[in-house]
Amino acid sequence: MQSLESAHGAMGHDPAAVEGRHLAPGTVRRAAALALPYRMMLTGFLAAQLLGALAFLVPPILFGRIIDEAIPAGDRWQLNVLAAIIVAAAFCEAGLSFIERWWSARIGEGLIFDLRVGLYDHVQRMPIAFFTHVQTGSLISRMNNDVIGAQRAFTGTLSSVVSNTIVLATTLVAMLALEWRLTLLALALLPVFIAPTKRVGRRLQALTRQSMEHNAAMNTVMTERLNVAGALLVKLFGRHDIERAGFSRSARTVRDIGVRSALYGRAFFIGLSLVGAVGAAMLYWVGAHLVISGALTVGTLVAMGLMVVRIYMPLTSLTNARVDVMTALVSFERVFAVLDLPNPIDDRSDAVELDSVDGRIELRDVTFTYPAADSQMLLALGGAPATPQQHSDTAAGPVLDSVSAVIEPGQTVALVGPSGAGKTTLAALIARLYDVDSGAVSIDGHDVRDVTSASLRSHIGVVSQDPHLFHDTIAANLRYARPGATDEELAAVCRAAHIDELIGSLPEGWNTVVGERGYRLSGGEKQRLAIARVLLKHPAIVVLDEATSHLDSENEALVQSALATALAGRTAVVIAHRLSTIADADQILVLDRGRLVEQGRHLELLAAEGLYADLYRTLVGTDEPAGVA
Repeated sequence: MQSLESAHGAMGHDPAAVEGRHLAPGTVRRAAALALPYRMMLTGFLAAQLLGALAFLVPPILFGRIIDEAIPAGDRWQLNVLAAIIVAAAFCEAGLSFIERWWSARIGEGLIFDLRVGLYDHVQRMPIAFFTHVQTGSLISRMNNDVIGAQRAFTGTLSSVVSNTIVLATTLVAMLALEWRLTLLALALLPVFIAPTKRVGRRLQALTRQSMEHNAAMNTVMTERLNVAGALLVKLFGRHDIERAGFSRSARTVRDIGVRSALYGRAFFIGLSLVGAVGAAMLYWVGAHLVISGALTVGTLVAMGLMVVRIYMPLTSLTNARVDVMTALVSFERVFAVLDLPNPIDDRSDAVELDSVDGRIELRDVTFTYPAADSQMLLALGGAPATPQQHSDTAAGPVLDSVSAVIEPGQTVALVGPSGAGKTTLAALIARLYDVDSGAVSIDGHDVRDVTSASLRSHIGVVSQDPHLFHDTIAANLRYARPGATDEELAAVCRAAHIDELIGSLPEGWNTVVGERGYRLSGGEKQRLAIARVLLKHPAIVVLDEATSHLDSENEALVQSALATALAGRTAVVIAHRLSTIADADQILVLDRGRLVEQGRHLELLAAEGLYADLYRTLVGTDEPAGVA
């Protein structure tokens, strides 16, 4: 279990180094391309924005006419008409604002839906090696925090940028038409708005990236500690206070970054607001002098005064929006980094469907070495580049070395050897959880790399030593193998796996929730439920990775009897643990240090006085089955 300090070190970066980073090339273009399917909605959104901006210009202009024309002339009819138009314009602007918000929400939420589903689909299709090198908390952070950050860019920032741009443009046109001298005076302060934006934007962008990385580290720690296994380990070692102290340090870092970000943003906003206030005061001061000299009417000055707010407010929002966009693009960058990770075990373009399988498995000179952590993957998930030391797992040589064997349809084959001999690895290659370095694994004459992964795995059922159950009901966990299975089919496979009596004794029966990873069940109960799930899948090939290791002798005998019937006519690859499986196997493959050193039946291998005989004597002499596993 990774310590909090190491998680902090892996996910955090030196602030200076982070600040010097720039967005990955193409981030803006790719983020914009996500909106292409929503072109019609964007058109409606822009139309509502434009009409709303025009509707806002009506009241200031009409207020000027009331002051300059209706009041001096004492024209009550004109006053009533102008007032009614002002009220109508206000209602129109409110309605358009609601429509605009509806469009922006539809676009933003739709984009995030696409992004989140695409990210989830890409990650869950990655090979198993990907999940052995990354942290679950980091992945969850990408799918939650980073996607939500991207969502804010579209639903909030995008709407603000477009709205303020339209308002600024239409207001400037109206002001220039009314009084060009005061308009130029108001624009004279424009450089003051733009100057601080670049520096503050970069700093807030760096702080945002740091915050995301530290939050990802915290998510990793919480994911590991706040599940049943992690919580149990913490309690057994009595590390509650140490864990709290470590988590407190990480949370304090996130808090301090948040405070700094808030202060930067607030100081920036206050500065721009002060500039806007000074600009409005200057406009009224100069405009008042023009009124006194007779060069300007009071109504025009009032209208200009109302409109100047519509210049400085959008300018303030737009300069803030630039900062928001820069920080939001960090979210897109982090999401795109994961989406860009290549899948080395993806289906080939010409891969064929494996419709039916007899179950013949052929291993031809199979050599395999576990891949080291890829630097691109580590960087994409916020870690440091791989060092030579991190690649040391490849220095020990291949896990499997030139292994060749043929398993005929319907045979039960046991894989035997010392710990680390490569038994589980060989079973994983059959299901193409990894790709061989050289040689080939074939099913019914088809190289597993030439068929689609989905069709291959639909014919293979696996029961691992530690089967995974979802935090759901017993029925839902079983139907994960075949969603359309009937209750009668569930009952049949549970009887075959000898788990039906247990289910019947539970108050909620099939609707009993098994808990996270099935922790409400004993080890043997989990194994039998997993066996039932595989039987429901009805595969042609079954891989049992020490599937009876958690069963007592009585339960093992029952399950072995059920498996003998259920596996009839199917090819079974069994990583052996108990003598009954080894003795009854049609063929036994003995592995040692990645090489196939012996092959034959139980009695033949005993007579050969090789490694298998040594393991068997050790097993019998100590009455401890683990020696053969």
